[in-house]
Amino acid sequence: MPIDQPIRRRRGRPPKDASDRDDTREALLRAGLEVLTEKGFSATGIDEILRRVSVPKGSFYHYFASKEAFGIELIDRYAAYFAHKLDCILNDASRPPLQRLRAFVADAADSMARHNFRRGCLIGNLGQEMGSLPEHFRARLADVFADWQVRVERCLLAARDAGALSPTADCPQLAAVFWIGWEGAVLRARLERRAEPLVAFGEFFLDAIEQ
Repeated sequence: MPIDQPIRRRRGRPPKDASDRDDTREALLRAGLEVLTEKGFSATGIDEILRRVSVPKGSFYHYFASKEAFGIELIDRYAAYFAHKLDCILNDASRPPLQRLRAFVADAADSMARHNFRRGCLIGNLGQEMGSLPEHFRARLADVFADWQVRVERCLLAARDAGALSPTADCPQLAAVFWIGWEGAVLRARLERRAEPLVAFGEFFLDAIEQ
C-alpha cells in the first residue's frame, strides 16, 4: 500500500473528548506494533489496524496526520520499549556481563516462540523494506540501531573490565557485529519458525569473544 500523504480534511467521526481520543490513539499504536512486527509497513493497510480496535473507517486521520507519521511514531514507540527491555537485562548486576547477553538471547527466543515466530523486530522489518519507505525513515532506523548497539557495547565493556574478554577487545566493533548477526538470526528464526537460529548465533558470538 502506498504511503498516505498528510491531508487537511479530517474524515470520520471525531472523538467525544480528550480521554477517549487518548485511549483510541493508544489502542491504534498498540495494534500498529502488533501488525508491523508481523507484516511489512507497505503491505499493511490502515483499515486492518482500524478493524483490530473497532475504530470506524476514516477516523484514523483524527489521530495521525498520515500513515507516514504513524510509522515514525511506531518506530519511536518500539525503540523506547526495546531499549527499556535491553536495560533491564543488560544492566542486571546479579549476573556477570556475558551471562546478561545469554539471558537476552534466551528471552528473545522465548518471546518469539510465544507468538509462534510470527513476530520479529519492527526495526529490522522496516530496514528490509527501506526501498519502499520514505527516505527519512532511514536515518531514524539507523539511530535506533546505534542506540541499541551502545547498550550492548556497555555490557561488553563491563565484561572486558571483569576479565571475561581480552584486554584488547574492540567492544564497539563487537557490538556492531552482534546486531548485524542478530537481525539475521531473527529473520531466520521467523522463516524456520524455531528458536535454533537465535540460539546458534548467540552461542557462536559469545564463544568466539569469551576469554
